[in-house]
Amino acid sequence: MDIDARGPRFGAAVTTVVLAVVVITGNVWLLAWQTLAFALGAAGGPGRSPYGWVFRRVARPRIGPPTEFEAPEPPRFAQTVGLVFSCVGLAGFALGSHWLGLTAAGAALAAAFLNAVFGYCLGCEMYLLARRVAVRAE
Repeated sequence: MDIDARGPRFGAAVTTVVLAVVVITGNVWLLAWQTLAFALGAAGGPGRSPYGWVFRRVARPRIGPPTEFEAPEPPRFAQTVGLVFSCVGLAGFALGSHWLGLTAAGAALAAAFLNAVFGYCLGCEMYLLARRVAVRAE
């Protein structure tokens, strides 16, 4: 079942703000929160993340019904990629390697920013490329 294409972009906008604060302040707890949000989005799809819930309950009723839909698999993969980067960031902070924590959070921030501002989902594009490679390999 396809999803409202505006939902993942909304989530990317919130993620951009959260990760920008992490990069500016080095707040490990906020990165842990974002890691949980990524984990829920990766496990159940972007609609199951806290930001997906806020989009459905708060934003979507105010902006009207969707006019564009997309498959849920690419955004879900993107959430998984974000989860990997945020886990690396948490590990960096936990091991005392602040540069690793900030670099990983910064990479996730860059990807979220691209989606939020330009509608370019880097993780989604990675998913589609991997699918094309897999199809050609068959």
